Amino acid sequence: MKKVILSVVAASLVAVSASATDLYKPCVACHGAKAEKKGLGKSEIIAGWDVAKIVESLKGYKAGTLNKYGMGGVMKGQVAKLNDAQIEELAKYINTLK
Repeated sequence: MKKVILSVVAASLVAVSASATDLYKPCVACHGAKAEKKGLGKSEIIAGWDVAKIVESLKGYKAGTLNKYGMGGVMKGQVAKLNDAQIEELAKYINTLK
């Protein structure tokens, strides 16, 4: 029974990781594979940002209330399709990129 439970937990962790990686794919073009680049040469480097800061920023862009470095329109389009759970998952993933 323990082996079955551990297998299910391990499979769930892999699924979450793959999902977070998929959520980050559209970000790579501007921010780099490890979030090491300034988005379009304008934004801050986001690698290792605090999860709360990332969530707040992404939600601000989604709501249209944030326009850092003139990137509000671009970022709003990028995050418009994400729900709150996906934003949280993406933020946790970006936080691991250092």
